[in-house]
Amino acid sequence: MLNIYVLTLFPEFFESPFSVSIIKRACDKGLVKIELIDIRDFSHDKHRKVDDYPYGGGCGMVMKPEPIFEAVEYVDKKINAKNRRIILLSPQGKIFNQSLAQDLSKEEHLVFICGHYEGIDERVKTIVTDEISIGDFILTGGEVPALAVVDAVIRLVPGVLGSSESPHDESFCNGLLEYPQYTRPQVYRNLKVPDVLLSGNHKEIELYRRKEALKKTREKRPDLFNKLELNNNDNRLLE
Repeated sequence: MLNIYVLTLFPEFFESPFSVSIIKRACDKGLVKIELIDIRDFSHDKHRKVDDYPYGGGCGMVMKPEPIFEAVEYVDKKINAKNRRIILLSPQGKIFNQSLAQDLSKEEHLVFICGHYEGIDERVKTIVTDEISIGDFILTGGEVPALAVVDAVIRLVPGVLGSSESPHDESFCNGLLEYPQYTRPQVYRNLKVPDVLLSGNHKEIELYRRKEALKKTREKRPDLFNKLELNNNDNRLLE
């Protein structure tokens, strides 16, 4: 089972997305357990204040270290395990990708820290094992990035998706964008499903999908395409 702990100032932010679709089914199956932890519960202030002015001056407020340290210690006491990843969602972190999602999906315990305001006290990073960013832009807090990472990770946990093959054919799993997908009706507004997909010839379908994935990646994501190690068959398909 994958155990996920989300440390946040806004636990209600996650209640709806965690109670529907694949994430809910994963929890119902007992494959994933998610606990939302309110950082304010660990405040030493009677008003549950968790932020203060930055030393040295500057605009905005900074999240205090004590509530975050103690929230992590609360989790550590519950799980009594050293093999946990403590993840800080931060614009300074490593850019999140499918490879990192696969890596995290193999863990037993993941602890997510959602920052807010102008950031967190730098001392918190002494207990963090991973800093993760979802891109070069700024959000109001770590909740949106945490939700994105949790979603991407959970769907890779064995047994979560309906088909064991589903995660392996998707975009980025093999360095390629996913091939085009079609369903009924066969013709819609004079737009037809490619004949090869109706042929029943699985070898030809596999070649078509490989060719289209290569082509789409070359056109839309040349940065990914340039990293591929193409074999002779790939070169022939592209020709």
